[in-house]
Amino acid sequence: MQSVLIEAFGNPAEVVHTADRPLPQPGPGEALVRMRLSPIHNHDLAILRGVYGYKPPLPAIPGTEAVGVIEALGEGVKGLQVGQRVATASAQNTWATHFCSAAAKLVPVPDALPDEAACQLLAMPLSALMLLEDMKLTAGQWFAQNAANGAVGKALAALAAARGIHSVNLVRRAEALAELAQAGVAGGIHTGADDWKAQVKALTGGAPIVRAIDSIGGKAAQQLMGLLAENGELFIFGSLSFQPLELNGGDLIFKQAVVKGYWASKRFAATPPAELARMIGELTRAVLGGQLKLPVGGVYGLDHAAAAMAAAEQPGRAGKVLLRG
Repeated sequence: MQSVLIEAFGNPAEVVHTADRPLPQPGPGEALVRMRLSPIHNHDLAILRGVYGYKPPLPAIPGTEAVGVIEALGEGVKGLQVGQRVATASAQNTWATHFCSAAAKLVPVPDALPDEAACQLLAMPLSALMLLEDMKLTAGQWFAQNAANGAVGKALAALAAARGIHSVNLVRRAEALAELAQAGVAGGIHTGADDWKAQVKALTGGAPIVRAIDSIGGKAAQQLMGLLAENGELFIFGSLSFQPLELNGGDLIFKQAVVKGYWASKRFAATPPAELARMIGELTRAVLGGQLKLPVGGVYGLDHAAAAMAAAEQPGRAGKVLLRG
């Protein structure tokens, strides 16, 4: 089979290349999937750099989410069939024409959902929905997030709005405000503006911001901490800057704030199947109903993986960059 391969960690566009690898065979409880589309996420790029919480043994086939069609079933697999279209996340080795997955991680995809949406439904939107529910907010309350123009940020804002929960959506580039507007996300604020804090106060009407989500790290974490109300909670979801958190001890103490790490893969693994099915159903209905938009910023063949990595790291891209099997 054709695959994307890395033999060292480093700059994603420089370490990926295409190689022929043996076709895997499904073991007990597994299925062999013919990959149709697989997205390039920020955590995939972090894995390629060797700076993620999971570091695969080398050489490795990257990729963690995909949609495809089942071609073979291993011993003992029930509830799935050859020819069925499925999606998966928290997977491995999906940047190839074929990959094996635990059958329990495969989710049947309704016919109405196109491949372009199905291939990116689980990792980012599902993470956003899990995070939203774990923040334990009620209608009318406010939260703030940075990197709001990313896939998780836009999904989180849209899903929150559907529940009557308000969001302050911070971005680092003025051009990203247009990206938010195009996605139907309100409450966008550029932190490069001199009066951005005053804009936040005007947006919220002075209402307390009780939760915040940091996906950048470094000084951006303190920007959010500064917005938090007393007894607020700051969720550390990502580290796009690759910089250590900078937090003011006074804010932590006098606001009695709580800072907690959030790794969606762990949450996904601990979630009962019935609960996952409920969440995936909600996401599917949101996509089909137009409330949740999952745009595509380009589709590349496996033999153009380096160009795909470069495209995935371009600021201002229209949507998720995908690899075609």
